[in-house]
Amino acid sequence: MRIMLVHPNYRSGGAEIAGSWPPAWAPYLAGALKRAGFDDIVFVDAMTEGLDDGALALRIAEAAPDVIGTTAITPAIYAAERVLQLAQRVAPGAVRVLGGIHGTFMYPQVLHEAPWVDVIVRGEGEEIFNALVTAVAEGRWPEARATIRGLAYAERGQVIATPAAPTVRDLDAIGPDWSILDWARYTYIPLGTRVAIPSMARGCPFSCSFCSQWKFWRDYRVREPAKVVDEIEVLARDHGVGFFILADEEPTINRRKFTEFCELLIERGLPDTVKWGINTRVTDVMRDKDLLPLWRRAGLVHVSLGTEAAAQLKLDLFHKETTVAQNKEAIRLLREADIFTEAQFIVGLENETPETLEETYRMAWDWQPDLANWSMYTPWPFSNLFKALGDKVEIHDFSQYNFVTPIMKPAAMERGELLDRVMNNYRRFYMRKALFHYPWRGTGFRRRYLLGCLKAFAQAGFQRSFYNLGKVGYWGPQSKKAVDFGFDASRTMAPAALGDWEAAQDRAELARERRAVAKAARALSAPAAPICGQ
Repeated sequence: MRIMLVHPNYRSGGAEIAGSWPPAWAPYLAGALKRAGFDDIVFVDAMTEGLDDGALALRIAEAAPDVIGTTAITPAIYAAERVLQLAQRVAPGAVRVLGGIHGTFMYPQVLHEAPWVDVIVRGEGEEIFNALVTAVAEGRWPEARATIRGLAYAERGQVIATPAAPTVRDLDAIGPDWSILDWARYTYIPLGTRVAIPSMARGCPFSCSFCSQWKFWRDYRVREPAKVVDEIEVLARDHGVGFFILADEEPTINRRKFTEFCELLIERGLPDTVKWGINTRVTDVMRDKDLLPLWRRAGLVHVSLGTEAAAQLKLDLFHKETTVAQNKEAIRLLREADIFTEAQFIVGLENETPETLEETYRMAWDWQPDLANWSMYTPWPFSNLFKALGDKVEIHDFSQYNFVTPIMKPAAMERGELLDRVMNNYRRFYMRKALFHYPWRGTGFRRRYLLGCLKAFAQAGFQRSFYNLGKVGYWGPQSKKAVDFGFDASRTMAPAALGDWEAAQDRAELARERRAVAKAARALSAPAAPICGQ
């Protein structure tokens, strides 16, 4: 019984400029499969290897799998569909499986546009994919499809979705098999070392309107810190990893467990050889300001903050529950703790103007993070904000939903002008940093890290891979009117399938609504107060 896992070849010109990132989904699935007795697993990272259709088809044919699986975030969906289309041609006997967030919510559209996809795994894959593979191994496929929760497939022209599977409750029982990766391929450019993306928690208790991760994971669950540190030891000792980024949306939410995680890293001496980074919220940084020295001793050197927007109006729109003043204070606290900060700004909504973009630049320079990123708003088709925007979303080509392409067209700007203004922010910020900050601020590790970040930006700029500038034909302000984003106008949008999908935040919102209705009903049914004198 041979299982083949393929990471699709999709590049965005965004996060990958900092290095080659190992696709963590494959080791987590492989670990679960091997514990279930399936140890004949072939993994191909078509993205990192840069495989074209011909080379990938040859690899699939050589593997001759019984089951082939791939995954897709929204911008990679067409590349993932293509993987399975190639499999249909060169390994027709294999069961073709798609997983990931896009298929989870958009399965009716995917099954319609890619009928060669045999089945879609909806939600966390370890338990569902194991059940699917077991059914194939035991000769119960495809009859068993209807009995396995968390699947979607087409049958006689009809899309069928089995009931949503429960979330994985025991995260500590999920042990990834990191050995399936070719670790020499995965490098973090700023430090010139191997990089990993382990996970400490799944989900997020917040419900930012532009985000869909909390919807996908549904419940917030945290692993035992000792289990995660065990993984870090394996990654460092057996695979030469010198830098990792926790995949969590916000690993600092559970203060007790995050503190224990830091203490265990120190106890085992890992910060001497392994540094790491996280994404988190400014409110957690302010809450834990007394713990920041502990974070740094544990090897935490890079914190990316979702500051999101310079205008408080936008923060409220995104439901970030933070303020501009808190953003500035969190960056100051991290800087004083010798932790590198990266400020993330979301730009490109319909109310964006040259003035609001200039405001984000001025705030970024005033706050003085070590790094700043301006990401184009990407309207995930299964997010709350997408529904609120309605027909303002004109582009339905999902391959462009990548944080670097202006999907939304601001009312006051053309898309080319928006891109040019964002590039102007980057040019000014990093030119000033390169000339007056990076070479002169600090010594030793701090200086080496900052110059390494500058190297990553310069390398991507020289190759014109940053922000897909070469692909869209942007060469500076003089080219802003000639930029061609290459949108596929033939792509259409279908509604997300959320009928049986309920996150913890959704349940909480429904409970609040029920309480409000009950309170109103009690008020209406209460006897009227007597009027004085009657």
